[in-house]
Amino acid sequence: MQKLNSYIALTAATLFLVTSANAQEKTNKKGSEYKFTVVKNLDATPVQNQNMTSTCWSFSSLSFFESEMIRLGKDRNLNLSEMFVVNKVYSLKADNYIRMHGKTNFGEGGGFPDAINVLRNYGMVPEEIYTGKKDTTAPHNHKLLEKTLMNILEPAADEKTQKIDFEFMHNTVKSVCDEYLGKAPEKFTYRGKSYTPKTYAQETGLNPDDYVFLTSFTHHPFYSSFIVEIPDNWNWQEAYNLPLDEFKEVMSSAINNGYTIAWGADVSEKGFMRADGLAIVPEKPFEKMSDEEKRSLSTVPQKQLVITQEMRQKAFDNYETQDDHGMHIIGMLRDQNNTPYYYVKNSWGKNSNECDGYFFASESYVLYKTTTIMLHKKAIPAAIAQKLGIK
Repeated sequence: MQKLNSYIALTAATLFLVTSANAQEKTNKKGSEYKFTVVKNLDATPVQNQNMTSTCWSFSSLSFFESEMIRLGKDRNLNLSEMFVVNKVYSLKADNYIRMHGKTNFGEGGGFPDAINVLRNYGMVPEEIYTGKKDTTAPHNHKLLEKTLMNILEPAADEKTQKIDFEFMHNTVKSVCDEYLGKAPEKFTYRGKSYTPKTYAQETGLNPDDYVFLTSFTHHPFYSSFIVEIPDNWNWQEAYNLPLDEFKEVMSSAINNGYTIAWGADVSEKGFMRADGLAIVPEKPFEKMSDEEKRSLSTVPQKQLVITQEMRQKAFDNYETQDDHGMHIIGMLRDQNNTPYYYVKNSWGKNSNECDGYFFASESYVLYKTTTIMLHKKAIPAAIAQKLGIK
């Protein structure tokens, strides 16, 4: 089971444990008064580091897939290759960018549907087979790769360009990705067995048709699906739309019934405190807080703002909520005031904060700042699934 951070306490004694089975309390950092009681903690693989890339969507998706494989009784000691997915998606995005004459998004960013698309059409590969780095000791950094690809794509996508050789452009992009990230394997041997990426994907037990995308906004009808209008949704994936109260019910029910959640959200808020391992929406507005109150936000439990559907919609419409980051929700907790929190696995490395790369997001923050989620369709309560037409 995933190693918990070093702030777990059992009964009267503070012990450092590897398992969450009997964990009672944890806190976000040394010196903090927050005391979180574990409600549910699900299996997850070790925290990874996306380093100097904007490929959080791949890291969070594959972390989610890895937890799904554990839930399905598959390998518990595995690490899927994020860069295999990234390599394939760069080419797909480049094709789309050219076809749309540059009037769409191209870059390192993406979404959970991209990982599903690769799983369905190209397969999966273990990390030890494909790291996506020429120098395996160096951190991921795609700045030069992205700039090189844009220098290729922009002239081709220019509306003044009368004619291009699309196949040539596609192959050029693929060659650049292969040169920078390494050529993705077509066949490989792993743990004594021979695979292609597609046959290895079959071995994982992951069925791309089992996973759905959900959101909650009022500018489209509830219980329908729509293309979520965020730049990184470049392939126009639809998400099912739920009222906020049912969206909340889906998330808490999923975790409590053993299903983790891939979580897309805005992390630019003042209440998102990266180094402190905390994401909150205090009831008292930041602009009305004293300096002392602001300093205590990460150490003293705060009463959370009650989030309404209208608040959530306004924040999205005003660009206050954007699709900043993909993460992985693996549990639920409550603080000493009985305020609910989600336990979130991040991809900024174990040393990114005092929580071994995890953080605690209040339910208010999650309801306010979520753009979309991905989860197994069986994680959705039956009555809600029926309203959505999900079988």
